[in-house]
Amino acid sequence: MIVEPGPLLAAIDSPADLKELREDQLVQLSQELRQFIVDSVSIYGGHFGASLGVVELTVALHYVFNTPYDQLVWDVGHQAYGHKILTGRRAQFPTNRKYGGMSGFPKRKESEYDAFGVGHSSTSIGAALGMAVASDYKKEFDRQHIAVIGDGAMTAGMAFEALNHAGVANTNLLVILNDNCMSIDPNVGALKEYLTDITTSRTYNRVRDELWNVLGKLSKFGPNPQQIARKVEQAMKATLMKQSNLFEALNLRYFGPVDGHDVQHLVSILNDLKSIPGPKLLHCVTVKGKGYALAEKDQTLWHAPGLFDKITGEIYKKVPDKPQPPKYQDVFGHTMVELAEQNDKVMGVTPAMPSGCSLNIMMAAMPERAFDVGIAEQHAVTFSAGLATQGMIPFCNIYSSFMQRAYDQVVHDVALQDLHVVFCLDRAGFAGADGPTHHGAYDLAYMRSIPNMVVSAPMNEEELRNLMYTATLPENAGPFSIRYPRGEGVMPEWRKPLQRIAVGTGRTVREGSGDVAILSIGHIGNYAVKATQLLEAEGLDTGHYDLRFCKPLDEELLHQVLRRYKALVTVEDGCLQGGCGAAVLEFMADHGYSLPVKRLGIPDRVVEHGSQDELYKECGFDAAGIAQAVREQAAKVTAAKTEKLTLR
Repeated sequence: MIVEPGPLLAAIDSPADLKELREDQLVQLSQELRQFIVDSVSIYGGHFGASLGVVELTVALHYVFNTPYDQLVWDVGHQAYGHKILTGRRAQFPTNRKYGGMSGFPKRKESEYDAFGVGHSSTSIGAALGMAVASDYKKEFDRQHIAVIGDGAMTAGMAFEALNHAGVANTNLLVILNDNCMSIDPNVGALKEYLTDITTSRTYNRVRDELWNVLGKLSKFGPNPQQIARKVEQAMKATLMKQSNLFEALNLRYFGPVDGHDVQHLVSILNDLKSIPGPKLLHCVTVKGKGYALAEKDQTLWHAPGLFDKITGEIYKKVPDKPQPPKYQDVFGHTMVELAEQNDKVMGVTPAMPSGCSLNIMMAAMPERAFDVGIAEQHAVTFSAGLATQGMIPFCNIYSSFMQRAYDQVVHDVALQDLHVVFCLDRAGFAGADGPTHHGAYDLAYMRSIPNMVVSAPMNEEELRNLMYTATLPENAGPFSIRYPRGEGVMPEWRKPLQRIAVGTGRTVREGSGDVAILSIGHIGNYAVKATQLLEAEGLDTGHYDLRFCKPLDEELLHQVLRRYKALVTVEDGCLQGGCGAAVLEFMADHGYSLPVKRLGIPDRVVEHGSQDELYKECGFDAAGIAQAVREQAAKVTAAKTEKLTLR
């Protein structure tokens, strides 16, 4: 189905076309852009509420600034759909987040208008500041640098580190704070309360509006209007807010709060700010999901709702004809409550993803024992370490790709002190349509290299529950990581009694009588099961073993397999460099084994977005790919036997 744009939007293939419009036409253009996003996402899917909330801001930015010469950096990128549509990608938009199609996030290789590739939060200010410093060095003093960051992303340490630097760098940097009190879930913490105080102060806002009228007539002040205006601003803020302004304290000129949905006012403000040198912050108040009533009402649900009926708001869900397996995240959430009921030391920690990881289940049942610390992965890990020093057993749930941001804390604050912190790494392996910024490709490798760390991955829901239970036991009172993928498991009847798993033990899935064995770890082992079924139909009886632990390895099981079979195929939904297959090769080298081994996993390149099955196939470890690898290994064994007989 083709989504037809409105008449103004249909004529815009670049910001140059946008600038041909009269300022009073921008209201209609904003309405058309918002409707195009609603129409497109309802049919093709994608992120939703965040882009609706910045439609007017997006239009105003490209209308006022000279992009791409002026550098516009979007934080995270969930809100960049309007930006992509206005910068020549409207016709491509149906391919958004589809295999081989347009990325759901800004991407430098995709467009010159995407100044910086993003997917993780809180990078925009630092990146834009780096660009601004480089422009100063190159004497490009007319170049503007704009970072658009949400109030949720502002809770991360990186954002404040960049603001701290920006305040003394004195470069041409504009930070636009998109304040909607949301990330994916509602924002938490003192910064949210601070911003709420600013935006709800009626006296402050009334006087601020008067100040903007003054700023619009700066020339009447004489030779030093900006200095006078700044003194007026500072006095007003300090007096009316009864506190110093946080951003002013960091030496950034603060403007706002302003209505982020008044496109003409935004154009006027941005034109004024272009002429004010140095680091500045514009505080825009917006509504996530603006213009679509249901998205405004339930902003978490409509962050990325999937396909829906734009008229009724019905979100399309497949109705299965039989019981379906749960999502791994939901198994985690319900098991956390179960473990906490059994053990009063168990606590839950997440950095701003309670619904994404399902810790919200425990937060509702036991709010005093489950914590959303905001978008602050480093703090989440160190906070968990602090809990562990006092005898608690924190389960720190962080998406695999986000855990990369807290690697030093895992090493320095947890592992070196051998503290009892359980890391549950959601979205491990391919993350699907979110693409390379969210693929959890590296956790097996980076966790395996850390002393004291147990590294595990369940093949199904029952194993996830048992690994979580095992991680709470006193005998395992050290760092313990459990990785599992995005999406559904394989067991509709998953609520089995919790059982201890001996750390460092695997299990036999299939005892083969042939020459080749498959060693798998994690959920991808279910694809290996399908592969052995395909091979059995061809007369190849292949062994299959679920390692469960990448560290420590089950040495007894490996010795048995390596003595019995003549070739191996290892399978993991993680990077081949330093991963579980590499661990098996290291074991073989250390013990003098020399069997042919074919390692399947994520190759040493950036794998783009697509469904998980599409990406498994691309990288050769879907069921068909695994089966083909076994066939090739079996052929090598047969060839070696033939050569040996010939030599005799």
